[in-house]
Amino acid sequence: MASSTSQKQTLSSSSGPLAEELQCSICLDVFTDPVSTPCGHNFCKSCLNQSWDSSQTYTCPLCKDIFRRRPDLKINTALREVVLLFKGMSVESKSEVLCDICDDIKMKALKMCLVCQNSYCQTHLEPHQRVPNLKKHKLIDPVANLEDYICQKHEKPLELFCRDDHTCVCLLCAVTNHRNHNTVPVEEESRARRPQLMKMQTDVQQMIQDRMKRVQDVKHSAKIKKETSEKEKAESIDLFTDLIGSIERCQSELLEMMEQKQKAAEKQTEELIKELEQEITELKRRDTELEQLSHTEDHLHLLQIYPSLSRPAHTSSWTEISNDTHESGTNLRKTLIQLQETLDEKLNKSVLKRMQQYAVDVTLDPDTSHPKLILSDDGKQVTCGDIELKLRDNPKRFDYCCCVLAKEGFGSGRFYFEVHVNGKTDWDLGVARESINRKGMITAAPENGYWTIFMRDGSHYQARESSSVFLSLRVKPQVVSVFVDYEEGLVSFYDVESSSQIYSFTGQSFTEELFPYFCPCSNEEGKNAAPLIISRVRYNE
Repeated sequence: MASSTSQKQTLSSSSGPLAEELQCSICLDVFTDPVSTPCGHNFCKSCLNQSWDSSQTYTCPLCKDIFRRRPDLKINTALREVVLLFKGMSVESKSEVLCDICDDIKMKALKMCLVCQNSYCQTHLEPHQRVPNLKKHKLIDPVANLEDYICQKHEKPLELFCRDDHTCVCLLCAVTNHRNHNTVPVEEESRARRPQLMKMQTDVQQMIQDRMKRVQDVKHSAKIKKETSEKEKAESIDLFTDLIGSIERCQSELLEMMEQKQKAAEKQTEELIKELEQEITELKRRDTELEQLSHTEDHLHLLQIYPSLSRPAHTSSWTEISNDTHESGTNLRKTLIQLQETLDEKLNKSVLKRMQQYAVDVTLDPDTSHPKLILSDDGKQVTCGDIELKLRDNPKRFDYCCCVLAKEGFGSGRFYFEVHVNGKTDWDLGVARESINRKGMITAAPENGYWTIFMRDGSHYQARESSSVFLSLRVKPQVVSVFVDYEEGLVSFYDVESSSQIYSFTGQSFTEELFPYFCPCSNEEGKNAAPLIISRVRYNE
């Protein structure tokens, strides 16, 4: 236990950038079983567990990030290798041998005698430099493990190396057990092996540098992920704040409109009741007159007022009122539909804008292109010709379907690209994994490594799932975008101009690089001669 504590103190006192990088911020010592948190910081496994065991929340001790669930800590093996190498170098560089002859204050040993098997400081070494017999003794630099330099059988210095048995021996061993073996002085064997040691040292130093770089890369990646996450959270907050604001404004306008309509309806009802009551009074008066006239003997008076009584009384139409009520309900429904469409449009525009942040530069790969396809010089356009070009076949080239892949493949993260499809009657777009079959008839479904949508006959759209999914689109897309989130297993297609989603493949599992996939289809005697064009992303405002 004492030696372990001493070693820790020795290591913790090391200086230099490497020691700082390999220091746990909790115990302030070199890592023991280093583990990494989701935010990218490193700690001793026991230190971090003790910190979390005594707390009700799981927080990074360094940056104070809070984790909703306790992370599953796994030892960072690459960092542990660097730590072990560093500890080996530190212990070796810090070991110190003291003089065996000094009585009171032990001085640092300058040399060690293999014959006397003692270590000597500069003062007590003087006889070995002056007395003839002592001058013949074998002196070496001080070491803590002297027994490794002495033959345990004969208690003589190990001065020779047996090349047959690959071991160090003393002079007595050389004339007994190793009598007929190839033995050379240890100095000669050491010089012979020095170039190998130097190469091994260079390799170890390179390993240290590589692993330090990997540590820095992991930290940088974690920082980028955190910044991206924070940015996305901020954008999400802005988006939903905007949507909530729109909802509140629309709700306020709708309630105000409904209140106005309600007041207008109440006023109309009051006016109608008043008018009907007036009509009832008038009709009752007329009924009384008619009753009186039906019994009168004044025939002249009856004939004089008959024209006015025979005219129909002015009354309101209940049909008009019913129609007004129906129209009010219809307008309300239209308003609600317009509100929903406005919110959907805002949401789709925001989602598309976020996807466009992952736009990548995509160019067509002529080595994969079917012989009938014609690629532009800049690799941004493809159309189908009438004649098959004479091209050298290779495993990457499609030989039956008129398809082509992009040069760029993506094995992680997110990527996005846009393609002009206007003027075409048939096309296929999407992504495909690297190991897809490119020879003969192709079934472009996810189980075969294809995630695509297509248009046929100028208006029929489908997504190629295990069985085709028919798509109903309000407008004909002119520019189609493809967005992939590799880790989430998502492939989405959008109509860029209307900011509306066309289709999404979700819950996929990607294990290889994905390449953008294009199929302009046959030109149909010029009806489908327009090219597919990989366009620069026009960011939606």
